[in-house]
Amino acid sequence: EEDEIVAAANALRARYTYVFTTGGIGPTHDDITADSIAKAFSVSCEYDARAYAMLEASYAERGIEFTEARKRMARMPRGADHIDNPVSIAPGFRIGNVHVMAGVPSIFQAMLDNVVPTLKTGTRMLSATVHCPFGEGLIGGPLADIQKAHPDTIIGSYPKYGDGKFWTELVVRARDEAALEAARQDVAAMVAGLSAAS
Repeated sequence: EEDEIVAAANALRARYTYVFTTGGIGPTHDDITADSIAKAFSVSCEYDARAYAMLEASYAERGIEFTEARKRMARMPRGADHIDNPVSIAPGFRIGNVHVMAGVPSIFQAMLDNVVPTLKTGTRMLSATVHCPFGEGLIGGPLADIQKAHPDTIIGSYPKYGDGKFWTELVVRARDEAALEAARQDVAAMVAGLSAAS
């Protein structure tokens, strides 16, 4: 549904830093992503000379006819940059903040491996896990106090069940290592205190 793709692409690219799509850039009639993204950016969808030459050479080398259907994989919006495809040659493309990649999982992964290093990132979120042999009912109050004492962290509680008993994984997250470690120490001390009391 071209109109739906255009509307979604325009809404998402205005709202988010990056948009990633998979599939719809192959050789068949229902592969309409390149046309739709071109329409979203108000540019023409046309054969990209470099993509065309790469595909033409690849098919010639393998003794396979470069059919009109196969040529479709060289089409992309005017002004788009290639996303290299080390698996099957046919490139994906990037236009603005929209990244268009193959739908075949192994090819998508290979393309994504080329895209990820180009993305701007913020400060990394760090995390540390503290094993707690108790269920959430016992740790809820003390854990809330620790969270209040460390507002620059996020403390998550993840209950587990196995062998007839409950336990909890407590995960501390922060962007600053010192803040992470201070909260982790308080969580570990809480667990140690509860263990000593039981």
